[in-house]
Amino acid sequence: MTNDFLLPIPHPIAERHGVRLLLWRDDLLNSDLPGNKARKLKYNIQEAIWEGFTNLLTFGGAYSNHLAAVAAAGRLYGFNTIGLVRGEEHQPLNPTLAQCVADGMALHYLDRATYRRRNEPEFLTDIQQQFGHPYLLPEGGTNALALRGVAELIGELRRHTDFDAVAVAAGTGGTLAGLALGLAEAPYPARAIGVAALKGADFLRGEIDALTQAAANRPLTNYELHTGYHFGGYARLPPELRAFIQQFQADYGVLLDPIYTGKLLFGVLDLLKKGHFTPGSTVVAVHTGGLQAWAGFL
Repeated sequence: MTNDFLLPIPHPIAERHGVRLLLWRDDLLNSDLPGNKARKLKYNIQEAIWEGFTNLLTFGGAYSNHLAAVAAAGRLYGFNTIGLVRGEEHQPLNPTLAQCVADGMALHYLDRATYRRRNEPEFLTDIQQQFGHPYLLPEGGTNALALRGVAELIGELRRHTDFDAVAVAAGTGGTLAGLALGLAEAPYPARAIGVAALKGADFLRGEIDALTQAAANRPLTNYELHTGYHFGGYARLPPELRAFIQQFQADYGVLLDPIYTGKLLFGVLDLLKKGHFTPGSTVVAVHTGGLQAWAGFL
């Protein structure tokens, strides 16, 4: 069964290898908070409201989908938002940061050495004191509450189709970890597939294992992470990847984003070509949004 959110992708590579490839359009579910960011923020926003916070503070790069999502959430739910941005300030603001400011986010910049301390308890204590004890959201929105929101996607998919694998792009690893958690708790005998968007992402396996261990009270082995499709690093868009995204849009009428889902679909199709998926299986790739990033590549 398919609907407007679950599209068949009859790519020649998939058909040649006898695999049913589907695309779940999570980018269409919420126009204000598209894709996985709405899922990752859902229970964090509820917790912040429950605890009486009025300010949200988070971290991200200059083209961060997460920063944009937190700024939008602040506008929608009445929070003041603070974004700590990696790197030096550049004027004029790029389109992502300009939208953050338009949504009411106050931007502050951290040099890269300071930014690397973003997960240190002592540093976070200082940040909370400096900014009036806001509700802290980690980079990418990845924490235990975020996993709960992402895990709900598994039930939504199952209402529309059976599947053997669900594939997602990986930045911080939170969405991949959430899908693994959802599959484990269902329980449902599919695998979560992650395609890393950044170079040198092998460290994410440790991050994902820690997240799933904390959420499920046991290690999860129902996921895999592929790190060979970064195209030179995070936010790199070489001509080969740009051409792939353009051809995908021409063939299937869907625009992929330049940072995450372009690499995801390229990686999934390459894995298909290599025989990674069993003939007769169904693979669902998740479009997690992020189309606002295109403004920085035009």
